[in-house]
Amino acid sequence: MVIRYPNGESYSHDAEKNGKKQTKKKEVSFSKRGMTLEEELNESNAYYLAFNKAVIHKKPTPIQIVKVDYPKRSAAVIKEAYFRQASTTDYNGVYNSFYLDFEAKETKNKESFPLKNFHQHQITHMQECLKQSAICFVILRFSSSNRLFLLEASYLIEYWHKQEENGRKSIPLKNLEKIGYEMYYGLSPRIPYLSVVDQLIAKNN
Repeated sequence: MVIRYPNGESYSHDAEKNGKKQTKKKEVSFSKRGMTLEEELNESNAYYLAFNKAVIHKKPTPIQIVKVDYPKRSAAVIKEAYFRQASTTDYNGVYNSFYLDFEAKETKNKESFPLKNFHQHQITHMQECLKQSAICFVILRFSSSNRLFLLEASYLIEYWHKQEENGRKSIPLKNLEKIGYEMYYGLSPRIPYLSVVDQLIAKNN
């Protein structure tokens, strides 16, 4: 199936979801190897919803279907479609009366997180959310080491602007260790990111 952006360019799943490919984890301590970061977050959000902790969902991406084949009467195959608009961030929802909005990305890089994984419209969206006092952040995973970090959007935006002024094109891992919150896998939920959100709430109030 061919999916195109509003400007007519072809959509490449690997380019847009750079680092979100299904990868096998080397650590034997993880019981669910091969899950993508998106799958792990969806599982975590399902847990939070089931136990009335938070209501957080992955945002659907609106698609305009333009070509469909009907090989059988009972079956339809989408051959071509377009994104109606550029996506913003991956997830949003409500937790303890606070609005959360965040993006999730992963990389195979070992020492830094490439800023090319993000897009200008996502940065703009996060800036607008921060103006409305939303709790806005990104969850980053280094797939080679299975290290997880929660980084406040304000830091990402700062790096993004520095990049535009001939700054470096990535966030060094050593810097993430200082300004981000490292998270560790659990069972229920898989990624306990709300425990970090609690720290952000406490810090800002």
